[in-house]
Amino acid sequence: MDACTLGDLLDVIGGPSVRLHTAPAGLAAPVTEALLYDAHAPLPHAPGALLLAVGVRATAAGPLVRVAAEAGMTGLVVRGPDGPVGEAEAHGVALLSVDEDAAWHHVHLLLSSAIGARPAPSAGGLGDLFALADAVAAATGGATAVEDPRQRILAYSTVPGQPVDEDRRQGILGLQVPVSPANTEQYRVLFAAAGPVRLPALRDGDLPRLAVAVRAGGETLGSVWVVDDGTLAPDAEETLAQGASTAALLLLRARAAQELARHQNSDLLRRLLDGTADPSTAFDRLGLQGSEVRVAAFVLDAASLPDAEQTALRLLDVVRLQCEARYGRHACVLVDGVVYAVLPGPGARHKRLAEDIVARAGQALRVSVRAALGEVVDGAAEVAGSRQDAELVLRVLGPELPVATVDEVRPRVTLLRLAEVLGERRELSAGAWRRVLAYDEDNGTDYARTLVSWFDAGCDMAGAAKLLAVHPNTCRYRLKQAQQHVGIDLDDPDERLVLWLQLRTLAGLRGSAIA
Repeated sequence: MDACTLGDLLDVIGGPSVRLHTAPAGLAAPVTEALLYDAHAPLPHAPGALLLAVGVRATAAGPLVRVAAEAGMTGLVVRGPDGPVGEAEAHGVALLSVDEDAAWHHVHLLLSSAIGARPAPSAGGLGDLFALADAVAAATGGATAVEDPRQRILAYSTVPGQPVDEDRRQGILGLQVPVSPANTEQYRVLFAAAGPVRLPALRDGDLPRLAVAVRAGGETLGSVWVVDDGTLAPDAEETLAQGASTAALLLLRARAAQELARHQNSDLLRRLLDGTADPSTAFDRLGLQGSEVRVAAFVLDAASLPDAEQTALRLLDVVRLQCEARYGRHACVLVDGVVYAVLPGPGARHKRLAEDIVARAGQALRVSVRAALGEVVDGAAEVAGSRQDAELVLRVLGPELPVATVDEVRPRVTLLRLAEVLGERRELSAGAWRRVLAYDEDNGTDYARTLVSWFDAGCDMAGAAKLLAVHPNTCRYRLKQAQQHVGIDLDDPDERLVLWLQLRTLAGLRGSAIA
């Protein structure tokens, strides 16, 4: 099945919703995606895209036509009838319009749903379902749709001239059958039947249906529906039954292909995150574009949950859905309870996306979620490093800071990493800091916290006293006693630096509350 064209798009949503004013390249021009114009961001090179002129009046959209043409886009969508038709024809760009009061987010959803409805041949066998829908429609004489058990529309026919009603139009636009008690009853009747059934129209103005359940080995895989305007072929029921058998094979094949692709992509992404994948091919296979990327890590903010594994899988679904809504096909994977997503650059909006995911996931899962963003890196070879950054950030997040980039918490993660490095080497972890902590523990003194406060205040006695909430003379006395009893030289700048680092990092690893 070919990719969506401008003609396909207008067949689905043309008329009152979206009007075509000119199409210099013809209706066969490909349409790949719908993009919202942002005056404050550079326009990407997006061949085949439709650009929605957000914030630009139709009468002033002439310059935007030229920009869209330079970006390889198929068309421009404006709000209102007075668009720049002449400029569009001069630059070979299609011009479409929507009503003046149309909400851009609704228009974007409408176009994206219609564009994404017709998959390419490689989409796990679903392209063949569209061919089947066309074949059944041609043989029976009625517009046809193939659905899954959840009443989501997987494919629909595009045979010209066949009658349709509002139910079919709304179903195709949203790729979901409208929910109603009457619809629910019809599905109950359908799935209880052994073969095709004829179902009455649900409302005035709608048309009856001929439908059949699609089954394999006792499992219901979906259904096939044909609009019945009273002129269906005499053998329409037999044709529909045969179509259901073919649909069962295609759905099983599509399921197997999707499961295999999901498994392969998850395995590849895991290897990309740990640095063992071939960077030259990983980006292409995962559908990642550009060179700059950043790893985001999402984790449930709960020590224990009775259904932690299932909740983590639901978190993966939320992250994948939100990333796909923003970037299209996307790379997400669940590893050891952490959901990782590779976000394409530039990274200016990554934190806003992470905050939105955290808010949505918290509402959907009824448990708090934290998100960490690693460094923006250049190329697949650096993805593992960005993942390590994100994992360090996760360790310093808390209720007061549920989302952060590595740059926002750089001092804290640097000290955390230093603590790990110092703790791994005996010669780096030895020194006076151990004697300070031991003396405090044995004698009930507070030398360690006094020293750290003094260091943090830039070795200023008044500043240290303020941090400790004591008189400066008390702070001065403690420091003199520490030097005498523990044997440290606070006049040596090198010893001060090493002692501060060790108390700040290694003492924290041992659980000492010194700051």
